Amino acid sequence: MSKPGSSSRSWKARQERDPYVQRARRDGWRSRAVYKLEQIEQKERLLKANMLCVDLGAAPGSWSQYVTEKLKGRVRIIAVDLLPMDALASVESIQGDFTEDAVLADIRAALGDSRVDLVMSDMAPNISGTRAVDQPRSMYLAELALDFCGQVLRPGGDFVCKLFQGEGIDAYIATTRKAFKRVKVIKPKASRAGSREVYLVARNYQL
Repeated sequence: MSKPGSSSRSWKARQERDPYVQRARRDGWRSRAVYKLEQIEQKERLLKANMLCVDLGAAPGSWSQYVTEKLKGRVRIIAVDLLPMDALASVESIQGDFTEDAVLADIRAALGDSRVDLVMSDMAPNISGTRAVDQPRSMYLAELALDFCGQVLRPGGDFVCKLFQGEGIDAYIATTRKAFKRVKVIKPKASRAGSREVYLVARNYQL
């Protein structure tokens, strides 16, 4: 039997050894997740000056941080997360549960009549370690993010979404292809090799 806290200690030890964790600290980024978005951006060129972006599952804010720095502040970002997030230039934070109607209403109020150029979702459920529980939870969040795209994206807009390989992912990709002109699945080098995590990149939203 594992000693209490042993899994937590092993996770912390792995974090300390992780080269992307070390790089993020050295380069001033809020988390190692920034390198996943950077590697996606190097392939896809999603970011354009003066764009409007929604960042779902944003905390601690490395994706929003990367976008605003990459575009030198010429961007407006609505960042949403259950957890609080320290302020960033060009970023408006909404703290709350994206699965709740009240939070969605807050996002819509912040957007007003503006249509969104890019929806980014790095949302993931609290992991239980049981795939039969975690996979449906993660797919539910991805489905909510895709539905949100249908409400707010401009024609030609783009979508990036974290997925976990497993039941439901093929059907989800097929559904996404009906709404976007081009869809691909990318596993950035910064995603840990043993993780089932991948990122769907959907380009050119079609109303």
